[in-house]
Amino acid sequence: MFSFQSLRTSFPHGVRFRSQLAPRQVQHIKRHKGRVPIPIGGSTKGTTLAYGEWGIRIKGMGVRFSAKQLTTAEEVIKRKIKVVKGAKVYLRVFPDIPVCIKGNETRMGKGKGTFEFWATRVPTGRVIFEIGGTPIREELAREALRQAADKLPTIMEFITRSTPPRLGNLVLHPEAPVPAAEQTVETSNS
Repeated sequence: MFSFQSLRTSFPHGVRFRSQLAPRQVQHIKRHKGRVPIPIGGSTKGTTLAYGEWGIRIKGMGVRFSAKQLTTAEEVIKRKIKVVKGAKVYLRVFPDIPVCIKGNETRMGKGKGTFEFWATRVPTGRVIFEIGGTPIREELAREALRQAADKLPTIMEFITRSTPPRLGNLVLHPEAPVPAAEQTVETSNS
């Protein structure tokens, strides 16, 4: 007779199908709840596009996304840009945090709850999805990413390659370069 135990031994990493967003293996299946990180250190890593031409990033408060929410949003984008040959969707975050939940109206004690789903904590300003691969019209990309943002539980903003990075809620505009003629005048006066 077929059993999940026999399936687990045949696959080295347990049961995980290709379409699911989940880590292949983890050290401990139960983990502390944790908090959504607040970007205060000055790093702008992950706030600009790296692979595609268009993308969305978090504009509202940082949030915890479940694997189901990310998968649903990705399917919406893929369905919308399916008409463009060679278009790709890049997911910039990955759900690797196990969430455990106890049943409602359960008395105190008797250990932590059972595993429910995979999630990821994403701070303000982090890029979630990118679209690229082949040239895509801005209207099509904007509409696909708007529909995906509607599936996610926070406020998103549409970004391009020229969009400046963010540090939390602060948008960092690059400083305008000082012309060489003004630099020589300033040095000769001092």
